[in-house]
Amino acid sequence: MEPSPAQRAARDRIAAELAQAGFALPGTLTVRAYACGKPNCRCHADPPRLHGPYAEWTRKIGGKTITRRLTPAELAGYQPLLDNAKKLRALLSELQDLTLEIIEAGSPRQQSPEPELNPPENVG
Repeated sequence: MEPSPAQRAARDRIAAELAQAGFALPGTLTVRAYACGKPNCRCHADPPRLHGPYAEWTRKIGGKTITRRLTPAELAGYQPLLDNAKKLRALLSELQDLTLEIIEAGSPRQQSPEPELNPPENVG
């Protein structure tokens, strides 16, 4: 399993980008509009005029999905951190793909052995 010069260069580029990464927030940012539970509200009119849009940050904590609504000021502050996390995930995926490429190029495919045409006779 020996990487080519191009593969080493790709690894070095990915490593340099990872070294430049700043702080990162895990999770996902979504911007959504909602209808409320009040039957006579404008959000239930025809056509509906939904509440929002609201920015929401969703992530997993201890196996549970947690969603937090962000203020405009929080959104402005958190957006670069969420963008950094997305870039880190993309770089990690790229590094994993490169590693798989190196491994698959360096090892012959494992093939199942050919079945014997005449199995040995039992000697008894």
